Amino acid sequence: MLLKEYRICMPLSVEEYRIGQLYMIAKHSNEQSAKGEGVEVVKNEPVNHEQHGSGQYTEKRIHLSSRLPTWIQGMIPHVFYITEKAWNFYPYTITEYTCSFIPRFHIHIETRYEDNNGSSENCLTLTEEDLEQREVLSLDIAYDDIPPKHYKEEEDCKTFRSEKTGRGPLPPGWRDFQKPIMCSYKAVKVKFEVWGLQTKVEEFTHRAIRDILLVGHRQAFAWIDEWFGMTIGDIRDYENQMHTETNKKVLRQNSNISSSGSPERPPPDEAAFEAQ
Repeated sequence: MLLKEYRICMPLSVEEYRIGQLYMIAKHSNEQSAKGEGVEVVKNEPVNHEQHGSGQYTEKRIHLSSRLPTWIQGMIPHVFYITEKAWNFYPYTITEYTCSFIPRFHIHIETRYEDNNGSSENCLTLTEEDLEQREVLSLDIAYDDIPPKHYKEEEDCKTFRSEKTGRGPLPPGWRDFQKPIMCSYKAVKVKFEVWGLQTKVEEFTHRAIRDILLVGHRQAFAWIDEWFGMTIGDIRDYENQMHTETNKKVLRQNSNISSSGSPERPPPDEAAFEAQ
């Protein structure tokens, strides 16, 4: 098991990010499905927990067959997906990923959002054992590199300025003086208990997660003028609209795969793990 804690600061408050996060996930999932990475929404419903109170449970199937690196493609069937189960008790969430074809592959993510610049040393109350294994990575949405294929000028936080809030562009060292500011703390445990492949797969998965987190948080800020001012009711309506559109795309793609016998493969340089 490989444990890393990612800390990603945002020029937002925790309350603002509640809306921005939901908007980003729904829009990003819909965009990726249009590119052949299908995100099928299975469930999206209220849930209650004795300790964490009321929240939202979502279950998704992330169809990835043609998006994996070539060294994995030869090991899996044509129809392949990852199941995402998420319990959102904002500002605390739990997310789990399992694989339809590789039962020993598992990702467990605990997230907590706080109104600070990443200064909490153990806001997720990890055990002593986990703390000994943990590697802390602080990600900068403006200045850390992302894969070139994900770069969009309009989402570059070094140059983006919000018309509604006046926030941005983010200068060097912005996390030391930005107000408001919040941090996403994510303890990510990746486990792949297969001899000979464990280290390679766990490290590969964490590299992908690092890129996913950077791109997603960049988008949540760069899209602020689209979601700022929305209520939780507005965002639930938007989620339902996006989920309906996304599921139609995925069902159509799966139908095409079934009739042709195999999905269309992207060029080798595009065969990368991308999930939301």
